Amino acid sequence: MNNRGYTRRTILRTGLMAGSAVALPGLLSRRAFAQSDTIRIGFVSPQTGPVAAFGASDDYVLAQVREAIGAGIEINGITYPVEIIVKDTQSSANRASEVANELMLDDEVDLMLASSTADTTNPVADQCELNEMPCISTDTPWDGHFFGRGGDPAVGFDWTYHFFWGAGQVVDSYTSLWDQLSTNKKVGVLWSNDSDGVPLSNATTGLPPLFAAKGYEVIDAGFHQPLADDFSAQIAMLKDAGVEIVSGVFLPPDFTTFWTQAAQQGFRPKAVTVAKALLFPSAVESLGQNGNGVSSEVWWSPNHPYKSGLTGISSADLAKGYEAASGQQWIQPTGYKHALLEVAIDVLKRSGNPKDKGAVRDAILATDYQSIVGPVSWKNGPVKNACQTPLVGGQWVARGDGKFDIVVCENKTAPEIPVQQPFAAL
Repeated sequence: MNNRGYTRRTILRTGLMAGSAVALPGLLSRRAFAQSDTIRIGFVSPQTGPVAAFGASDDYVLAQVREAIGAGIEINGITYPVEIIVKDTQSSANRASEVANELMLDDEVDLMLASSTADTTNPVADQCELNEMPCISTDTPWDGHFFGRGGDPAVGFDWTYHFFWGAGQVVDSYTSLWDQLSTNKKVGVLWSNDSDGVPLSNATTGLPPLFAAKGYEVIDAGFHQPLADDFSAQIAMLKDAGVEIVSGVFLPPDFTTFWTQAAQQGFRPKAVTVAKALLFPSAVESLGQNGNGVSSEVWWSPNHPYKSGLTGISSADLAKGYEAASGQQWIQPTGYKHALLEVAIDVLKRSGNPKDKGAVRDAILATDYQSIVGPVSWKNGPVKNACQTPLVGGQWVARGDGKFDIVVCENKTAPEIPVQQPFAAL
């Protein structure tokens, strides 16, 4: 895997360095020496744009990890300073590719990290695979990340590794919630026409065949364009079919539009459990009282029993710390951002030589780590490059002050995460 000749990254870097050596040999040697002393980690995430909510806790998590690292990390008796270079994708897949290349070719990072929806993780991982750069990513369903990049389970990828839950776990969580209700088991599904909705809608590898395998009849209302303003046709279709459960993938503003129009048209299913749109308290608050009882997957919460292997902080204290620092309610991506950086530091420490990209890649493969989101290991994943993390299902409950809390209502596949209350019909 290390004998492939010249990659695009090698050619560009070699050409740039050769030109610089002719013009500024002294400057080049000083620059190379300085760079060899510092580990550089690229951190790619949406900080602005439509999915900026996924990056809202980045600054808080980065501050925690930088404090824990201090002057550096020790590897084979050498203390290496660590620089984490943050790049904003602006919620754009094209921008994600651009900043990944900047980090590799200009900043010369030693390890790439990417998170928060397939519009970030997929293009960043693709660029890293092309340039033989070790990469760890999270916050995208593993199947959407792997198959969305054209991954072949028989072959896999060499340089890019991902940890998160997958479609099968979502179906286990959702149906474990719905099984607590008396329904006709008709599920209406709608899909955002984007890099998350498309793979999860797949008739072979997505959610529909998995729902069917659990005994639920799927009524597919099709794709909607992001930031759609009219769901009348889909709502009429679901009403006519007698749907009692709604699921699928929405952007937060699209779900607000759909759910508002559903109320206006007298469509009130017994459960609405959707991915992506209902992760954040702010999205549920925008629904007003119509937000009470909507449900979603729960990746991470203060209720999770895990703690950081880097800092020792518990899930509960990490959430409290974010609320104190930001003045906002805790959000689910916080745990995964922390885990991503934890795993990266663990990998670098075990690499033996953080400047040897092959050694870093091999250390990723050998990972067996207890993080704040649970165990992370690529030894026995569903595919070579994926690690499944625990997932449970939850429901948003109104506090009475306009705020909502999500509570865990099922833990079928992760019994170590306590159930807080039973699931209730809308």
